Amino acid sequence: MHDKRWAHKIGATTVDTAFCNAEGDTTASSESSEEPEQTWISWFCRLKGNEFYCEVEEDYIQDDFNLSGLSSLVPYYDYALDLILDVESREPLNEEQHELVESAAEMLYGLIHARYILTNRGMSQMLEKYKQAHFGRCPRFLCNNQSCLPAGTSDVYRTATVKIFCPQCQVS
Repeated sequence: MHDKRWAHKIGATTVDTAFCNAEGDTTASSESSEEPEQTWISWFCRLKGNEFYCEVEEDYIQDDFNLSGLSSLVPYYDYALDLILDVESREPLNEEQHELVESAAEMLYGLIHARYILTNRGMSQMLEKYKQAHFGRCPRFLCNNQSCLPAGTSDVYRTATVKIFCPQCQVS
């Protein structure tokens, strides 16, 4: 389960809140509805600006082979991986550390996603997004609303932005 900050941030259905009584003691209460709790991966992929990501399956992320070499690229790797997989944190983090872990989790998920979409399952998910025009349509008249594809020009984190490629006119 997410800590209470994440539960509010991602709109989870189980929200833990703390109340102080007259003596200053803290008591916890929990509100829940019938909907299942949203995972970090689902929340992240639905954020504005992350529409091009597909949801990487948790079993792929849990396989150490698929993550080889990433621990040296990502600060707070273990904490970031725990956040992505919705695992309880090993030890409490202060606000600054939590922000660093959130940033590291975003970076780690992007690197994992880049590997995942090269697998058969990842390509299938991206194909479905392409068929549904999740990546947009070409604005050129002669392309007749052709669905577009995202194209990364670099595999080094934060060195380039994603371009949109039209397979009809072959312009990005």
